[in-house]
Amino acid sequence: MKKIRIFDTTLRDGEQTPGVHVSRAHKLEIARQLERLGTDIIEAGFPAASQGDAAAVSEIAGAVGGCTVAALARAVEGDVRTAAKALENAARPRIHVFIATSDIHLEHKLKMTREDVVRRTFEAVSLARSLCEDVEFSAEDASRSDRDFLCEVLAEAVKAGAGTLNIPDTVGYAVPEDFAGLIAYVRKHTPGIDGAVISVHCHNDLGLAAANSLAAVKAGAEQVECTVNGLGERAGNAALEEIVMSLRTRADYFGCDTGIEAVQLARTSRLVSSLYGIALPKNKAVVGENAFSHESGIHQHGMLADKRTYEIMTPESVGMGGVMVLGKLSGSHAFEERLKELGYTLGKEASDACFKEFKALADRKDVTDEDIMAIVNGYLDSLGAVYELDSFQIQSGNKVRSMAMVTLSCRGASVSEAALGDGPIDAAFNAVSRLSGADNIKLEEYNIKAVTEGADALGEATVKISVDGGRYSGRGVSTDILEASIKAYVSALNKWAGR
Repeated sequence: MKKIRIFDTTLRDGEQTPGVHVSRAHKLEIARQLERLGTDIIEAGFPAASQGDAAAVSEIAGAVGGCTVAALARAVEGDVRTAAKALENAARPRIHVFIATSDIHLEHKLKMTREDVVRRTFEAVSLARSLCEDVEFSAEDASRSDRDFLCEVLAEAVKAGAGTLNIPDTVGYAVPEDFAGLIAYVRKHTPGIDGAVISVHCHNDLGLAAANSLAAVKAGAEQVECTVNGLGERAGNAALEEIVMSLRTRADYFGCDTGIEAVQLARTSRLVSSLYGIALPKNKAVVGENAFSHESGIHQHGMLADKRTYEIMTPESVGMGGVMVLGKLSGSHAFEERLKELGYTLGKEASDACFKEFKALADRKDVTDEDIMAIVNGYLDSLGAVYELDSFQIQSGNKVRSMAMVTLSCRGASVSEAALGDGPIDAAFNAVSRLSGADNIKLEEYNIKAVTEGADALGEATVKISVDGGRYSGRGVSTDILEASIKAYVSALNKWAGR
């Protein structure tokens, strides 16, 4: 059976989800889980975008050996060389070069002629090929490009040494039948393409990213670029889990499969959702909470008779099983094994620190997988933090204005500030803002939810703030929702301080 390569760009395009900023520690955990998942290529980032991105790509390249690690680069010499340097430690590196080919991009963004684009493509891909054996070329906004010009640019990329040609639907403009036609046209009219892998990268602006990707596979595409949970710019990308299970469930139609370990899908989805701070809709296909729930009496009757009546795949096939509960008598070995099962790869120091928090929580309640993930993610958030919450005191009531006194640790020094606010959380946020010294902080979004059910559940707070035009997200976890909220605000400020 033909194998379709899965190119995961959760760490690059997925991080471009509005309001999402992911630490290097979080990226490394996700990369390791993507490797366990069986991903063929991990796009680790865009090294030329920032020193932080370059460092993250370099760290991931050195840590992941079981799959290809790709770095994105514009068709610019500096970008290509920066990508190559970031990939120096990779066992299987790939430089991913891109330039736009649609007339609207050429005229309004690049200010280039078609001849300029053809020349730049050949120069950039040739340079990349001289620095790395594996080169991918993407024609940005391919779905809105003149088809003959697109083929001309792709042919130039092949001539320069690109082994993979990516056809992106950058703005989610395509519809399945037409996109399949584009792939067929490219295959037929691009000189030299027989020796290259055809890839697709679809966005979800019209809700058609997965459908377009699958149509492209049917038309001959051999690689699909996607993200866990469909994260990404604007409405996101094609969702990895939907692509994988569509190909597997309908192998009779597509005649192909992937190398993905499907039982790792739910675990990967939960890890990314938690670390990115983007909650999954309950009705999310394949990995949503309701994906295998049946409420209708007719459906339930059918399920009792034979599960195949209303299930085209089983929850076990994607790794969705019961919630493991650990208690205060659970030991460190059981805890460490559970961490591995949840997709984390922690060193002894980190594991011991998380186990200490786990034991403290286990004295008050049975601890679920969601609790453990919250503990670990909180620990990862604290790594390299400029600010840490030491203590807080709140005065509030329905007849008085709320006041908060907050003490933070800032690079070893303890600093305190008091502030008033419209409610205890607003007062606490105002106090933290004063301590940070940042101007023009605006709270864009604030949410609080129970991580698990019951009166003793952990509360998880998420915030999004804007500071000087930049947007930063933060998350905090505690059995006290006030503490969780302050931790989330401090977490967001740490991302601003460490930008």
